[in-house]
Amino acid sequence: MTTQTLDEISVILIYSAMAVYALAFVAFALDLARRSSTVRKATEAAEGDVAAVPAAVGAESGRVGMLEAAAAGSAASSARSGSGSESGAAGGSSLVSLAGVDAAGKRSMALRLGVSFTILAWVIQLGGVILRGIAASRVPWANMYEFSITGTLLIVAVFLVLLIREDLRFLGTFVTGLVLVLLGISTVNYYVSVSPLPPALQSAWLVIHVLVAILGTAFFALGGALSIIQLLQTKGDSVSRIATALRLRFLQTLPDSDTLERLAYRVNIVGFVLWTFTLIAGAIWAERAWGRYWGWDTKEVWTFIIWVIYAGYIHARATRGWRGSRSAWLAIVGFSAVLFNFGVVNIFFKGLHSYSGL
Repeated sequence: MTTQTLDEISVILIYSAMAVYALAFVAFALDLARRSSTVRKATEAAEGDVAAVPAAVGAESGRVGMLEAAAAGSAASSARSGSGSESGAAGGSSLVSLAGVDAAGKRSMALRLGVSFTILAWVIQLGGVILRGIAASRVPWANMYEFSITGTLLIVAVFLVLLIREDLRFLGTFVTGLVLVLLGISTVNYYVSVSPLPPALQSAWLVIHVLVAILGTAFFALGGALSIIQLLQTKGDSVSRIATALRLRFLQTLPDSDTLERLAYRVNIVGFVLWTFTLIAGAIWAERAWGRYWGWDTKEVWTFIIWVIYAGYIHARATRGWRGSRSAWLAIVGFSAVLFNFGVVNIFFKGLHSYSGL
């Protein structure tokens, strides 16, 4: 096949992956809607029959414990009133929905479909990225379009790998939504035909430096998502008050703010390590390409600014006790700087790193 044909097939695969990601987004959103409905029903049951809740169950602490108690009370009341197995099943269904599993002990259908669609979309996108690389006869991350399709591929990959260790399925809506937006912008605004590499990019450091930068960005994206949800869960914060006003009941079925903060911190530390290597590798590459390690180029400066923000985030949380909303806001500012570095600096600021291809 010709280079143009391979590139055209690659684009078709990218668009196909976007369609499947959209299905995954809908499935994850339906799960959140189901959780909100569950919370509402459990709350109504608690208000209607609080006295029927067994004392041992009612003593449980935490939001999910209270909701489980409400559901248990509703089921117990239904059983005593002779309403039959259907009402009891409804109470049980509400109860297990809080944990994201169905009556058979399996994940809810919406969650299973969401993860399945995400995996399928990732495989299709992987095919598109590989074909782009074959068409270009090099690694597919030498311009804005290629960086976008490879970067979103790795964001989803990191998300799927982390699912093996942590139950982060509740991030599915954010991850698939972010990937859809980034792929949409890149295919419409950043697409360029396959072209040869500029002399400065004809180096093995293109593989090392940019790949590590993309991986770091993927971890920062997930850390940012966790921090946003942490703010929604932090009592007394203005963002959580907005969530309450919008009646985002599904938040009561997600991990609490402390758990989300710990997860975000761990994810951002991995991203920070990768970004540190990106900064060092970039300096080494700059010396080999241009004869100096640092030249105050706009891209170099913003890469360093991002490093400083996340270094401050880690330092403030570890030594200054910055917990709760303050640490979450720092992480969000850091990821915002990453997006600015990619979407604004690459396009509107000229310099030695102007490789957008546009």
